[in-house]
Amino acid sequence: VNHIVHNGGLYKRPFNEAFEETPMLVAVLTYVGYGVLTLFGYLRDFMRQWKIEKCQNATEREEQKDFVPLYQDFENFYNRNLYMRIRDSWNRPICSVPGAKVDMMERVSHDYNWTFTYTGRVIKDIINMGSYNYLGFAQNAGACQEAAAKVLSQYGAGVCSTRQEMGNLDKHEELEKLVARFLGVESAMAYGMGFATNSMNIPALVGKGCLILSDELNHASLVLGARLSGATIRIFKHNNMQSLEKLLKDAIVHGQPRTRRPWKKILILVEGIYSMEGSIVRLPEVIALKKKYKSYLYLDEAHSIGALGPSGRGVVEYFGLNPEDVDVMMGTFTKSFGAAGGYIGGKKELIDYLRTYSHSAVYATSMSPPVVEQIITSVKCIMGEDGTTIGRARVQQLAENTRYFRRRLKEMGFIIYGNEDSPVVPLMLYMPAKIGAFGREMLKRNIGVVVVGFPATPIIESRARFCLSAAHTKEMLDTALKEINEVGDLLQLKYSRRRLVPLLDRPFDETTYEETED
Repeated sequence: VNHIVHNGGLYKRPFNEAFEETPMLVAVLTYVGYGVLTLFGYLRDFMRQWKIEKCQNATEREEQKDFVPLYQDFENFYNRNLYMRIRDSWNRPICSVPGAKVDMMERVSHDYNWTFTYTGRVIKDIINMGSYNYLGFAQNAGACQEAAAKVLSQYGAGVCSTRQEMGNLDKHEELEKLVARFLGVESAMAYGMGFATNSMNIPALVGKGCLILSDELNHASLVLGARLSGATIRIFKHNNMQSLEKLLKDAIVHGQPRTRRPWKKILILVEGIYSMEGSIVRLPEVIALKKKYKSYLYLDEAHSIGALGPSGRGVVEYFGLNPEDVDVMMGTFTKSFGAAGGYIGGKKELIDYLRTYSHSAVYATSMSPPVVEQIITSVKCIMGEDGTTIGRARVQQLAENTRYFRRRLKEMGFIIYGNEDSPVVPLMLYMPAKIGAFGREMLKRNIGVVVVGFPATPIIESRARFCLSAAHTKEMLDTALKEINEVGDLLQLKYSRRRLVPLLDRPFDETTYEETED
C-alpha cells in the first residue's frame, strides 16, 4: 500500500510511504518453510529425549521433576530449533569504533551454533550498515573525542551518586539547558539510559483511571512503561488515524469500564521513526486529533532526533510544527549523538514534576561525565555553535544518503518498507532460511548487516534492516549496493512487482522516479 500525501491540508511537504503487499506465493512458501522447520524441530526433540542426539539445551534437573517447573521446555522450542540454526547472525563481537567501517572478531562453531570459538583473526574494514550512527558521531578522533577525554581527566568516569544526592554536576545542568534550547522547549531532563527514560517515566505520568492509546508497533520500552503504569491500554493500528480517532471517540463517549466515569487523562504514545518499519509518524494528524479530543501526546524521538529535519531537530521540525504542541518530547542520545542515555523535554512544570516523581531520576546513578560531554559537543556541532557548518552538513549528507540508498534498492527490485526520508531501511526477506543466509553472505563480502525475524517482526515478515549514516561515502554505499544486488540475485530476494526505472541523468540527491508495471 502506498501512502502519498501531497502539499496542502495539514502537511507542508509531500509524505511518501510504501508498504508493498507480500506476494501470495512468497507468503505461502514462508509458512511452508516454518512448518518444515517446526516438524524437524519436533523430530529432533524426540531424538534428544531418547538420547539419539546430544541434548545441549537447558532442562530441569532429575531431582526437581516433581516440583512446579521453573523452566517451561516448550517455551524454548523456537530458540532451540529455529533461532539456534542462525544464531551466528547475531551478537557478533566488534573490536573497533562502530563508525562507517568496523573490525570484527572472527568466530566459528563446531556444534551448530550452540557454542562459539574465537579463531584469533580480526576481519578488518567491514562496511557497517547496522549501527544507529546516523550523524557519524561514533568516532575515536575529532572534537567530541578530545572534549570527552578532557572531561574524563577532570571528572573521572563515574559519579557514584544520584542527581538528588551528590551526583548533580555542572555538566548535567549545562546539558539539560542545551537540550531544551535545541528542542525549542521550556525545560529538559537527561537520564542515563534510553530504555529507562520510557519505562520509568510513563508510570510517573499516568496511573489507574488513565487511558493510554498506543501504536501497535511501539518499542518495547514504551510497552513496558505503559504496563507498569497500571493505566488501561488500548492499541490502534500502525499510523492509522481512523483507528486512533475511533478509540478517542469511544473513550470520551463511554468513559471508564463499569463506572462510566470520564478518564483522568488520555495519553497517546507514538514514535518519530519506527525502528523496524522505517515509517515516520503522521504527526500533523496526531496533533490535530490530540487537540480535538483534549488528550496528551507522548512522542518518542529515539530514531528521529538528529536524523530528520533541516537542522536535525527531529520529526517536529521535519513537519514544520510547533514543539509546544507535543506535551512530552522524549528522545535518546544513543543514536544520532554517539553517546548513551535519554531525555524528556516539555514545559517547566512537567520537568519539575519528573525530577521529584520519576524513578529513573530519583534512584538511578547520574550520567557519566565523558558521556555528557560527548552529547554537549555533538549537539553544539549540530546547532552550529562550535563555529563550523559540520553539523548541518552531516544532517544534509544523511538525507542524501537515505534517498539515494532507498531509490537504488527499489530500482533493483527489492521490497523496501517505510518513508522515503527515513534512514532506517527494511529490506524484506520473508523466508526463515534466508535470514541466516543473507547475513552470512553479506559478511563474506565484508558488509555488516542486521537481520531480524520473529518475534521482533510478524512471523512472515523477516527482514534485513539497514541504518544509513552521514559517515557513509557514496563509494561505500555503491559497494554495499553492488553486493546487496549480487546476494539478492543469489537468494532470489527481488520480490517487488513495482520495479522502478533508473534515470541515468538524475543527480545523486534527487528522488523523482517513474514506476512501471511488472
